[in-house]
Amino acid sequence: QLQAFGGGLVQPGGSLRLSCAASGFALDLYAIGWFRQVPGKEREGVSCISIWDDSTSNLDSVKGRFTISTDNTKNTVFLQMDSLKPEDTAVYYCAAYPTYYYCSRRTQDYDYWGQGTLVTVSS
Repeated sequence: QLQAFGGGLVQPGGSLRLSCAASGFALDLYAIGWFRQVPGKEREGVSCISIWDDSTSNLDSVKGRFTISTDNTKNTVFLQMDSLKPEDTAVYYCAAYPTYYYCSRRTQDYDYWGQGTLVTVSS
């Protein structure tokens, strides 16, 4: 089971940190992705990390602003979001799939999904 939390309301230029905690399984050989979705649009892959080698991939529009990382146990994945913009407003989801390779940001590659957490960037 994956659980995402940490969303909320923040002003433009502000920061939030999302967390994705795994329970019932270890993430050692998984890729974890953060996705977001707004009504009427497809879910898009924002950032991902392969736990086995810490390689990451990020959506162009968040490069330099969002950072994905894990904690020491590698069973929680964080998405640090800085310099937030109104267009970052969305429901954010975390997801996982087993892999020995680089992570993917394609939704169809992911097997396990957490519930969403709403991020609202507004003044």
